[in-house]
Amino acid sequence: MSKEYPKEDATILWDAEKCIHSAKCVKGLPGVFKPKDRPWIQVENASKEEIIAQVKQCPSGALSMK
Repeated sequence: MSKEYPKEDATILWDAEKCIHSAKCVKGLPGVFKPKDRPWIQVENASKEEIIAQVKQCPSGALSMK
């Protein structure tokens, strides 16, 4: 089951079971992906375009967009 994080007309989907902890998201957009915080995805800290570009780099598919 994935969690949803809405940003404007897009939504980040997070599936923890798929995550391989490569930390590409955290290194790419540390203002958005903050694993020590709750919620750990803080969409208000980047543009929709920046977030979409970073989500596309997730090697496991744990992060996706709809």
